[in-house]
Amino acid sequence: MPTPEAAAIAAELRTAMGKLTRRVKHEDRIPLGQVAVLGALDRNGAMTTSDLAADQRVRPQSMARAVGLLMEQDLITRRAHPTDGRKWLVELSDAGRAALEAERGRRAGWLAQAIEAELTDEERTLLARSAALLERLATRH
Repeated sequence: MPTPEAAAIAAELRTAMGKLTRRVKHEDRIPLGQVAVLGALDRNGAMTTSDLAADQRVRPQSMARAVGLLMEQDLITRRAHPTDGRKWLVELSDAGRAALEAERGRRAGWLAQAIEAELTDEERTLLARSAALLERLATRH
């Protein structure tokens, strides 16, 4: 059972992180679900639609729709699976990679500007140290 202090910090942190995440999403030009698919393909390389669905924890039918939309926008391409003729692999196109990088740049750019405008040098140092702590918490099993 966490201490009351840890519980209070957790509640404040969850609220602040939620607000920050929602604010950063305002910079998005590509819908969140589609960005998530592009990000998964960037991290993992070519995948089947079924593997993407499992990775994103959505139904295969939902992923098939997302893949279709991304293909219509030429953000991903499809090619035959090298060992299973019944399957297809989808992967980022050059345009998809560029769109993903632009999306990431918009998010990071807004946040960098906010950090610069709102925080003192001392606060920036504290935030940098806190980022490592947040990473540690995020990777806790």
